[in-house]
Amino acid sequence: MSGRPRDPISPEERAQPVEVVPYDPSWAATFEMLRQRIAPALGDLAVGIEHVGATAVPGLDAKPIVDMDVVVRDAGDFVAVGQRLTDLGYFYLGDLGIVGREAFRAPAGSPRHHLYVCAAGSAALQAHLTLRDALRADPSLAAAYGALKRELAVKFRDDRDSYTEGKTAFITAVLLDVREGRRRSLRR
Repeated sequence: MSGRPRDPISPEERAQPVEVVPYDPSWAATFEMLRQRIAPALGDLAVGIEHVGATAVPGLDAKPIVDMDVVVRDAGDFVAVGQRLTDLGYFYLGDLGIVGREAFRAPAGSPRHHLYVCAAGSAALQAHLTLRDALRADPSLAAAYGALKRELAVKFRDDRDSYTEGKTAFITAVLLDVREGRRRSLRR
């Protein structure tokens, strides 16, 4: 790891232990509430707002933090979208080392969530959607990913970056298998 955080959480949240909890059906409602707050402010700058990450997969254990991707037509819209999100109380953090994905810290007092802005067709957006859809389509794959997340949460309870890095091989394998039309092996 480069030592640079790759998620948009506050320093206070970063100091908290990694916690993976059983799936909570309220995560979908939390996403929808956040989407309804954000969409009117962005207007036609946003061509979509996607619920991504583990909280978007029914039945999957996850950190209780909703991940959202605001989809824009192209990277040229990042500045205008960023200004509107800033007006809503979001704090711009840059790409956090992932090209094509701009990150924002959620406003104080809002439900825990990560918000990213991605251009339509970007590699970052495609990775989020591909992983989400693969996990939704294959309960055994989702179960294997959930087991890995629980294992990593115990092993790296106080090291959020190592927890995230520990998922990389699994995620990469899923993305490659989908791209190449193979069914994911459950080996880690």
